[in-house]
Formats: sequence, C-alpha cells, structure tokens
Amino acid sequence: MKFDPGFDMEATSEPLGFRYGQSAFGPPPELRPLAAIRPTLRDPLCSGPDPVYAIVMDVGNSAHHQQLQRRMLLFGAVTYAAGRLGDEVIKSQGHVHRVSSHSGWAPPEVYEIWEGEAFIYMQEFADDDPGRCFAIKAGPGDIVVVPPGWAHAAMSAGAAHQTTFGALCDREYGFVYDEVRKRRGMAWYAVIDAGGQIRWEPNGRYRLRELTVRGPGDYCAFGIERGVPLYKQFERDFDRFQWVSQPALVADLWKNYAP
Repeated sequence: MKFDPGFDMEATSEPLGFRYGQSAFGPPPELRPLAAIRPTLRDPLCSGPDPVYAIVMDVGNSAHHQQLQRRMLLFGAVTYAAGRLGDEVIKSQGHVHRVSSHSGWAPPEVYEIWEGEAFIYMQEFADDDPGRCFAIKAGPGDIVVVPPGWAHAAMSAGAAHQTTFGALCDREYGFVYDEVRKRRGMAWYAVIDAGGQIRWEPNGRYRLRELTVRGPGDYCAFGIERGVPLYKQFERDFDRFQWVSQPALVADLWKNYAP
C-alpha cells in the first residue's frame, strides 16, 4: 500500500532512490552503505542490503521552495531497502538533533509514512538511562511527532517490502550520532524471529526501561489533521507548522509529552 505524499515524488527500488515529477524539486539521493550503519547494530558484523537506504533532504513542490526557506522548514524523505540487518529490521542510525542556532532548541521532527509499515522509535535521552521509550507503529498516511531533544530512529516493521517515509524538520537540521554509536544503537532492538514476527530486545548498554509499543497518538493540538498529507496541510497554511523550526511556540505541549 502506498500513500500520496501531496507532491509529485515517488520512491524507486532499482536503483534505490527517488523520482521527481516536473513540478517537484529535490537533490540526488545520498545512499547509506551498510558500513555506515554497522556502529549502531546489534551485530555489527551482520549481513544485509547495501545500500541500506536512500535519503534526500529538501524536497517539495517548486512553487513552495521560498515559503519553506522563509520559515526555516525542510521536507526530507527516506526509502529503505527490503530485507534485514542480521536479525534486526532495516533502520536508520539512531541520533539526536543538534541545537539550532536560530531557535536555541534541538528541534522536533514530524514523520509521515508513505509506503510499507514502520516503527518510529524514540527515547528521552541518549544517556545510560534512556528515560521513557516508545515504539510507535505507523502505516501509510500515519503521522508521528518526535519531540525536541529526544533520541530517535525510524525502523521498518518487516523484511518483505521497501519502506518509505517523509519527514518535516528544521532547515538547520543536524544529526548527532556519538552517544548512540557508543552504546551500539538505541535502548531497544527490533528483532525478526524465525516466524517473521518482530520482538523487542533490550540493549544491555543502557539501564533497562519499559518500552511502550502502540499506534500513533492524536496530534490535533499541533494543528495536524489525520488522513491529509502533511505537505497538503502545509500548502493550505504555510504557518501551520512553524512550531517545527520554532519549538518554543508550543512549549507547553512538550511538557510530559507522550507520542
């Protein structure tokens, strides 16, 4: 099942990457090789697809490029190869966001699944104590909000199919991997068992914390509508998601946040 992202762009599989229509803009994809992912894997010596995923940052409808730049917003997209990384699902490198110079915050990120199913995994801290841990299972059209400062990673929810998602973030984005790599990944691993089912295994390099696995929450307080492409929501109201690059605008919503 696929979801229309709201502008003329789609993922490709051979080669792994993206195709842009005439009305869209975007860069050539960056391909993440397996070697780049190994430091965050349960088994760093495992086999898996190579490249693991393709990523493009700063995509959208050409008519809106200046509107995005003016608001310090950026849409990105990632597509994962089918398969697995040893006994783990395909995933990105867990990271936290660098503090943005224009807002003074480590910005949030808004994910939208376009194809396949994914877990948006997040934990409060990239320290020995990860704090609260969530794995939000999402399918095509589902939106998940990762709050400022949390460590997070997107993970495929199966091995059989390619997984593609978009993300809205601060234009001054930056990924910080050091603490996650030091602990060889996030506090929980998504492992595929012999029956093809996913089970969650704790990473012993962290203090053990409970993991909450569930579907997406209600993000209407952020101005997000269910069932409407994130990009279409932006197109209808360019200021709707200003809180992504200026998190202080919704500071109260980040207190005791639960996705």
